[in-house]
Amino acid sequence: MPKPPTALEIARTLIRCPSVTPADGGALSTLRDLLARSGFAAELVVFAAPGTPDVGNLYARFGSLSPNLAFAGHTDVVPPGDLARWRVDPFSGETADGQLWGRGACDMKGGLAAAAAAALRFIAKGPFSGSISFLVTGDEEGPAVNGTVKLLEWALAKGERFDHCLLGEPTSVSALGDTIKHGRRGSLIGRLKIHGRQGHVAYPHIAQNPIRPLAQVLTALISPPLDEGNADFEPSNLEVTSVDVGNPAANVIPAEVRLVFNVRFNNLWTPESLKAEIARRVAAAGGGARTTLTFEPTNAVAFLTRPGPFTDLVAAAVEDVTGRRPSLSTGGGTSDARFITNACPVVELGLVNATIHAVDERVGLDDLEALSLIYERALERYFADPTLAKGRSEERPSLTG
Repeated sequence: MPKPPTALEIARTLIRCPSVTPADGGALSTLRDLLARSGFAAELVVFAAPGTPDVGNLYARFGSLSPNLAFAGHTDVVPPGDLARWRVDPFSGETADGQLWGRGACDMKGGLAAAAAAALRFIAKGPFSGSISFLVTGDEEGPAVNGTVKLLEWALAKGERFDHCLLGEPTSVSALGDTIKHGRRGSLIGRLKIHGRQGHVAYPHIAQNPIRPLAQVLTALISPPLDEGNADFEPSNLEVTSVDVGNPAANVIPAEVRLVFNVRFNNLWTPESLKAEIARRVAAAGGGARTTLTFEPTNAVAFLTRPGPFTDLVAAAVEDVTGRRPSLSTGGGTSDARFITNACPVVELGLVNATIHAVDERVGLDDLEALSLIYERALERYFADPTLAKGRSEERPSLTG
């Protein structure tokens, strides 16, 4: 059997695929072919929904026995921005100064490459009792409608079952493996209009200025705090991101004020209970002004994978390779773990996230190799412990509310 490719070799190949959401650029088929050559049953599936682009996804599995440990991730990337500001072509996969450069090096083609290299090395060592799967989407950086959520539904409908999942998002903060994500906050976007009556500023008695109650409404949205957090989550946070009256004239009382806000909420809230609380605050602070409050649909709900045997196993794998014990965190933004949590316990562990989505995104070559070794060590520990799958029910994720 030929020697399995290294994480660097796989990562460079994937970065050279210009897979800016929703384009694939050949990334998924490249990964499919790589896994298929090593004995994975691999299939590309495309999902669609009205008003969203069609998106490709990959499911691959080696073995048919339980337990089934899945690696998850995405091949799509955000746009590179101004190419002139990049040190290298963002889709060249160049190496320099001990680092791999390019869009997706950290988020998260590097993580996927490390997982694939680890799985191929582990398989090459000989038989094991269980299965290894890959759940890979091209729709993580986009609407996240035709990606992991539908790929999971498709796989489960086919009879696939997952015992645990490692998601390779770039979770490390200062050093590789210093942070593991075992939960994520939810995200809710709201839009508020305070209605008034347009008129001349010299005749305020025949107009109604919607800016007058604005200060009270803004204060009510953020004070008192939504909550104080808990042992697993930091406090929920509401940030007003836009205030606009659309009024170019200094002598005109505007007709309305428009606000946009985003809430990152912990598992003390559901989207429904959070919407109700925000509506209550607006009504109480509006001073009788007419308001219109709407919320964008959200599929980002807070969840928690309870610390237990699986989180301990992943932490031990990190310590085996790096000598450091990672901390558990639920901070940061959302990820596709919010979908995977409905199928099995999921833990996120990946590269240092200092340059994600930035110009000159890059990852240290040593970190890339070390992450692959961590994943390989996690596989060794996982399939050496026949009791781990039996403990799955004890680690079932705690959904919001």
